[in-house]
Amino acid sequence: MLLRIHHAAIICKDYERSKRFYTEVLGLSIVAEHFRAARNSWKLDLGLPDGSQLELFSFPEAPSRPSYPEAQGLRHLAFAVADVADFQQRLKSLGVSTEVIRVDEYTGQRFVFFADPDGLPLELYEAAA
Repeated sequence: MLLRIHHAAIICKDYERSKRFYTEVLGLSIVAEHFRAARNSWKLDLGLPDGSQLELFSFPEAPSRPSYPEAQGLRHLAFAVADVADFQQRLKSLGVSTEVIRVDEYTGQRFVFFADPDGLPLELYEAAA
């Protein structure tokens, strides 16, 4: 039986830029950071308050994402937040563009899309009260 998602893995183009984005802009904590010399690659484990994690990898010569957002594979990564509008303002104050806040027609919850430095679609989804 599956219990929960443990982590999602992201490959970035510019490691330092993405590290700053996920830690300073989104506020994720660093769990572990390793340089893998044999692969000339960084692996950064980032933690969320519920214990789930993101793995951020840098790989030399990794190809760009083929399209936005309808490429096969991961469509987007969504983060639950207490208040979408408050977090959207935080993003905007840090220079991150977002789409307009929308309402999920099935749940009535608010959500908004934005992108990481490499164009990976990210979503903020308001947790039910």
